[in-house]
Amino acid sequence: QVQLVESGGGLVQAGGSLRLSCAASGSTFSNYYMGWFRQAPGKEREFVAAIRRGGGSTYYADSVKGRFTISRDNAKNTVYLQMNSLKPEDTAVYYCAADRSYWTSSYYANAAYEYDSWGQGTQVTVSS
Repeated sequence: QVQLVESGGGLVQAGGSLRLSCAASGSTFSNYYMGWFRQAPGKEREFVAAIRRGGGSTYYADSVKGRFTISRDNAKNTVYLQMNSLKPEDTAVYYCAADRSYWTSSYYANAAYEYDSWGQGTQVTVSS
């Protein structure tokens, strides 16, 4: 099972940018589809973005589409989330997750239960 460690969170003003990183170890990173989720206080964990094994296709929640970009570097065993034009409602703990199961060409996992491995999370706070 892959181990995941997030970094890059912090405090930023509205309109600013942050880049989150998630370093993987313990298994072959390129075998995993990767996702980012977030959880705000008192709310359920929600899907943010996902990327296929080779990085060729990406998927986004409507709330972040056009502002966030997910990418991966399989040589560095790392997945990234570039977050631009941040809003106070983006404040949450951000988690990366790995899914070993096969995705068909028209499918991607956007539910937390579909992912096998999780990082510990990194806090993102956006001030108004």
